[in-house]
Amino acid sequence: MTAGGPRVLLTRRVPSSILEKLEAACDVQLEESPLSPAQLRERIRDKQGLICVLTDRVDEALLDASPGLKVVANIAVGYNNIDVPASTARGVMVTNTPGVLDDSTADLAFALILATARRLTEAEAYVRAGKWQGWHLKQMLGVDVHHATLGIIGMGRIGQQIARRASGFKMRVLYHNRNRWPADVEKWLNAEYVGKDQLLAQSDFVVLQIPYSPATHHYIGAPELKQMKPTAILINSTRGGVVDDAALVDALKNGTIRAAGLDVFENEPKLHPGFLALKNVVLAPHVGSSTEATRRAMAMTAAKNAVAALTGATPPNLLNPAARAKA
Repeated sequence: MTAGGPRVLLTRRVPSSILEKLEAACDVQLEESPLSPAQLRERIRDKQGLICVLTDRVDEALLDASPGLKVVANIAVGYNNIDVPASTARGVMVTNTPGVLDDSTADLAFALILATARRLTEAEAYVRAGKWQGWHLKQMLGVDVHHATLGIIGMGRIGQQIARRASGFKMRVLYHNRNRWPADVEKWLNAEYVGKDQLLAQSDFVVLQIPYSPATHHYIGAPELKQMKPTAILINSTRGGVVDDAALVDALKNGTIRAAGLDVFENEPKLHPGFLALKNVVLAPHVGSSTEATRRAMAMTAAKNAVAALTGATPPNLLNPAARAKA
């Protein structure tokens, strides 16, 4: 911990250049390993700032334990780990890190599309197990990505980058969003707006890019999976809980859909044990933004947000402006 300035709790180690930026303005307490909810409440009691990650839960109990807290800077674009209304009511500013991870997350979504379509994890396990005995015409048959129909649910920044990547594969792109984009944006994305039911019924690949909230809990469940083609592939690279994982396990077992590629899960890091017994699912440990450059940019964005909030400025990525008015 350094001396002087607003007291800040940093729940994960960040690159030294970013830590130095924080320490130039703040009194930083760095934690090396994940904290339990009780430990987090204890550490935050005398702090004015919290820089945290998506596994750190900021709820009313934590907010009540830290009456001097002024800002929560999340090192993530999503913020369903933070009770924003409760924070606003207490005058606690909440920030996130939008924009800096769009391309990396879109890359990962497309990696899941390719891996599931071409059965890459299954094929690698087959080779590593010493089972490969030579080339066969019908060996590890997958499906084509090029010229297939891609359905994107959630055409925000990341969804748009996924659509742009699809153009290289000459895919037909359908999308469903809370609001339809203007015609010039649709032309730039080469994407067609459709209803949710039509998207599910027509798409060869369905990619989810919607934030998690009570309104999107189990947005894809058994009824929606039954609407999809039996040859379709589901990609969840957004947030766990958007998909009913138990229903997805059943759909994969029963051939309701062909396969799934998952970077997120309900109750992660725990996952439904049924996934582990399936060959037609690609599993990744929530690594959508996990490149050195992107994680560095995320941490720097969070640091800038925290420093701004604690030095009287408006954070660049403030989610609840009403909180600043109360601060």
